[in-house]
Amino acid sequence: MTVRRAVVAGQFYPRDPHALNAQVDAYLRAPAKVEPEPSPDLWALVVPHAGYVYSGPTAGVGYRLLPPLADRLRRVVLLGPAHFVPLLGIEISASDGWATPLGQVSVDAAARAWLVERATPGPVPVTVADTAHAPEHCLEVQLPFLQATLPEVAVLPVLVGESKPDAVADLLTPWWGAADTLLLVSTDLSHYEPAWSAEQHDERTCTAIERADAEAIGDHDACGARPLRALLRLARRSNARVRRLDRRTSADTAGSPHRVVGYGAFAVEPA
Repeated sequence: MTVRRAVVAGQFYPRDPHALNAQVDAYLRAPAKVEPEPSPDLWALVVPHAGYVYSGPTAGVGYRLLPPLADRLRRVVLLGPAHFVPLLGIEISASDGWATPLGQVSVDAAARAWLVERATPGPVPVTVADTAHAPEHCLEVQLPFLQATLPEVAVLPVLVGESKPDAVADLLTPWWGAADTLLLVSTDLSHYEPAWSAEQHDERTCTAIERADAEAIGDHDACGARPLRALLRLARRSNARVRRLDRRTSADTAGSPHRVVGYGAFAVEPA
């Protein structure tokens, strides 16, 4: 049995399980700017992936929608960008589980095999490996939140590289709106602008996300633009509602206002 180890524990989030539990719980319970309405038919979630002191408050607003869905959700398809390894198409983790300080999360091997079979042959190259996953933080940082909110769920970690959004959306279509499956896109928004500029930039991006306007999302608008565009294609095809839950920058949480990163959380549900 192969288990991917936690590579950013002690860096992006606490290594100590008690401290990590407490931090995640605090973000799930913290007052939101606007408390999100429940979403019993939630199809997808978009959340950020920076260090918890920066993006945790925004992620917590998104994840607080999940506990009421624990009885029906059996699988979370995690979609994020490859920050460190050039990637053509998508890479699905080859591991049997992913470790965090809170324990181990199972990888859905049947879903992995099904996705590989569905993709071959096809326009999106699909690799089963941990080459791009090994140094990557964008999916790992989601796991402690999932362990707190959906403790029995299995995950399918997928990194999306160079690809056409419609082709990726086509691959994911059978899971779209499925009662037992949630799609989760991990992305931050603008990077390293002054706070005043990031506020304007991120507001334009968030408006495009709410409109499910994939064409309006450029590579510099969100580091996870590729998986985000695929998700928005799915939302547009089904006339789904994309609901903004929270938007902040690192200047609002724990960073300098001179060079910030933007964060947003969104729920995707039937209109």
